[in-house]
Amino acid sequence: MIFETHAHYDDDRFKEDRDATIQRVCDSGVAPIINVGASISSTKTTMELAEKYDFIYAAVGVHPSDIADLNDETFAWLKQQTSWEKTVAVGEIGLDYYWDKEADVQEKQRYWFKRQLELAAEVSLPVIIHSRDAAEDTMKIMKEAAAKGIRGVIHCYSYSPEMAQEFIKMGYYIGVGGVVTFKNAKKLVQTVSELPLDRILLETDCPYMAPEPHRGTRNDSSNIPYVISKIAEIKGITPDEVERVTRANAFELFKRVNFWD
Repeated sequence: MIFETHAHYDDDRFKEDRDATIQRVCDSGVAPIINVGASISSTKTTMELAEKYDFIYAAVGVHPSDIADLNDETFAWLKQQTSWEKTVAVGEIGLDYYWDKEADVQEKQRYWFKRQLELAAEVSLPVIIHSRDAAEDTMKIMKEAAAKGIRGVIHCYSYSPEMAQEFIKMGYYIGVGGVVTFKNAKKLVQTVSELPLDRILLETDCPYMAPEPHRGTRNDSSNIPYVISKIAEIKGITPDEVERVTRANAFELFKRVNFWD
């Protein structure tokens, strides 16, 4: 079975066939699945999915583009959700300067990023990190987090191979999804070639980032074998080894739960 570490099945793009898609994905050999919150509302719908399906687990958190959701009241609610038995991570949290160029907005992103990291440390959960066009600030903040013993994964990794090495030295994992199959993904291909397999996690970010040959369509976890095949090709190993090791990696990071095997 393939461990899917980052999905958004509560997204509206699954509205018409959500249950059928989730069952089809499980039947195809993908489970467990971590559904990831990105706002207060999507954290709620993530938890509803995890309540409904025994093979879906929840990450609770607020994406940097949705920090308007956060205040003392909603942050207190978020903290309460970390105690649920099927909550396995705080995420996705981080920085996104691609859309938000204003200095004051970026400062607020850093503030809530740090607050959510502190929450993860307090409740002993790993973190799922979103970072786009914010390499320097992300590295600085994650170094501070590593010093506090916070574990986690850099989701949908897009920076340099050298920076990836710095992250894994600090104990973090690197999330690899459909982008690795793209023809213009030379930097990520190099990163994957240089990373030890025991620091890689499989993810889709579905419904986004569908791999070749389905790029541009709605993504789901049944497409992970394309990612596995590409990683195996890059590293000169078998797809079975990629599946086995990345699954063990996910079990190790999200070890709060005794996942069925």
